[in-house]
Amino acid sequence: MATQIYQNKQAETASVDELRSIQLKGLKHIAKHVYTQNTVFRKKFDALGVSPDEIKNLDDICKLPIMDKEDLRENYPMGLSCVDSRDVVEMHMSSGSTGTPIVMPYTAGDLDQWAECMARCYRMAGAMMGDPVQITPSFGLFNGGFGFYHGARKAGLFVIPTGAGNTARQVRLARDFKTRVITAVVSYGIRVMEIMDEEKSKLPDLKIGIFGAETFTDGMKEKIQKGLGIEAFDIYGMTETGGVGTLGMDCSAHKGLHVWEDHYIVEILDRETKQPVPDGQLGVLTITSLTRKALPVIRFWTGDLTYVVSREKCSCGRTHVRLAPITGRTDDMLIIKGVNFFPKQVEQALLAIPGVKNNYQIIIEEIHGVKDVRINVEAEPNVTGYMVEKQLKEVLGFSPKGDVFKPGELPRQEGKAKRVFYKDENGLH
Repeated sequence: MATQIYQNKQAETASVDELRSIQLKGLKHIAKHVYTQNTVFRKKFDALGVSPDEIKNLDDICKLPIMDKEDLRENYPMGLSCVDSRDVVEMHMSSGSTGTPIVMPYTAGDLDQWAECMARCYRMAGAMMGDPVQITPSFGLFNGGFGFYHGARKAGLFVIPTGAGNTARQVRLARDFKTRVITAVVSYGIRVMEIMDEEKSKLPDLKIGIFGAETFTDGMKEKIQKGLGIEAFDIYGMTETGGVGTLGMDCSAHKGLHVWEDHYIVEILDRETKQPVPDGQLGVLTITSLTRKALPVIRFWTGDLTYVVSREKCSCGRTHVRLAPITGRTDDMLIIKGVNFFPKQVEQALLAIPGVKNNYQIIIEEIHGVKDVRINVEAEPNVTGYMVEKQLKEVLGFSPKGDVFKPGELPRQEGKAKRVFYKDENGLH
């Protein structure tokens, strides 16, 4: 278990009364900020007949409009920005089911906020000043690599910015530079283990692993901890909240994900009524960002399913609310190897290939807790596997496994076609 250290002890261990006071002040400020600085937000408020001046207590958050991913897509690229374009210093984005990406702009202050939240996560995992941290997520439009980087700089760590791929080199660099902390998507931790097994090598200095972007089950966490000889942590954040780590992470007690309540207000809402549910009951996580300037989200409907584990002070000393690890989503988005995509995108990609037929399968394979995807399709003889793989890679960003079948060879279902299947040790279902 990691030694308990803090990036900002006063904030991380603030009393409940102090946190609620910070949140109320932040909610009043951010409601006024978006209302006065952006016409789209103002129209949403006006449509409900609500003014920022009506925010008198935290319960009044229920008066504010709920927003979701479609709001960001419809206002691509910068239609929801609440600052002058000259104040934007960085941007990141993620893809969407319609092909329209979701863009998150950052002011210098927003980058500082991101770095602060990420630095807290590093400290919560036990990372000390000067510790070598190997950042394996890619550095690009997706926020992963940069989020870990900004936080590592804030925490005073020694950054090894390897980015994704070339796993054999990753292992060598970790050994040569005595990496103590590794950051990665969950499935990449497994890939590192495979290379170490092939090389029969060890990484004796590696002690901490921070993993995100994919569902992190207890079984997977145990496997990675044992295989790499580390303590593994589940980090949480998304493009819409400002990136990886902005929301929080589990601590060394591993009894829920701490959410940084001085920066965000958490609501768990019923999937149908969109009303708050009691603590302990599963619902949809809804987030309001209190300290971001360029594009704060107001009651953002994440689609992630979770529940409040506890609001009591944790054994790690932190007082911020703890949520259960994300159990799933309300939509049909799939996450494989850190890449988000929808069945609709697969269908659109396949049907753009001349000779491809309508019947296809998306098979999510999970063996020993490791997820992968196989995409099978029916097509005319002139369609090759290479053509399918090339098209899917262009659309999805990675190359799934799969086969090309003759028309009529894939199974059919009565009624509504089933496109997504799951395969585990018990077979296909």
